[in-house]
Amino acid sequence: MQPIIKIESLSKKYKDADQFSLNDVSLEINEGQIFGLLGPNGAGKTTLISMLCGLIKPTSGHFSIDDLDYHHHAAKIKKIIGVVPQEYALYPTLTARENLHYFGSMYGLKGSDLKDKVIETLDLLGLLKFADKQIHTFSGGMKRRVNLIAGILHNPKVLFLDEPTVGVDVQSKNAILDYLKILNQNGTTIIYTSHHLAEAEDFCTNIAILDRGKIYAKGTPETLIETTENARNLEDVFISLTGKDLRDDI
Repeated sequence: MQPIIKIESLSKKYKDADQFSLNDVSLEINEGQIFGLLGPNGAGKTTLISMLCGLIKPTSGHFSIDDLDYHHHAAKIKKIIGVVPQEYALYPTLTARENLHYFGSMYGLKGSDLKDKVIETLDLLGLLKFADKQIHTFSGGMKRRVNLIAGILHNPKVLFLDEPTVGVDVQSKNAILDYLKILNQNGTTIIYTSHHLAEAEDFCTNIAILDRGKIYAKGTPETLIETTENARNLEDVFISLTGKDLRDDI
């Protein structure tokens, strides 16, 4: 497999900050992987994803996505990536169908292609019978599924997911993860962050553990568990690398 994301010495220091939020990170993510970026609060996960999505600029370093350099091809990169944020990016007074037609049109979809794609994805995620209900009437799990659909209507080559199953019921979580696995099997590379380590252990093909702006370990979940002393699961690996100190912040 070839790298679809190449990150070289990427750093970010926010204005007036005392320390770097991301410090000299280099990483390659291969095409077709489900890659987990895991770490405590403040580890640098969101900063890294925000830079890769073009939401903030690096302080230094370089990255490319699908051989497109972010310095020269930022607009092209945005066309081949999908972003599903942790916060709902939906209009509460619009219906699910209206929301998805709006977001699909932003990606250049239109006509029967957009209509069929919206129906197909709503059906696959068990939401078709609620297509014409306003979003504010939906449960958290239903909103989370519509939020996911909004980010994948244009069939992105790379999909960024920030806590895609946070705060949802077991059934919604399973529906979301099953659909993501289908997307991955159909060629979408997935970059995923989560605090649910058991979920990440089962879902991800590869993982990087970040803390204090640096990568502490990377590999398959199985390899990380096998090479960490007394580790029975990914949570043991995580604690071994990042410690037990609380990461409270204001």
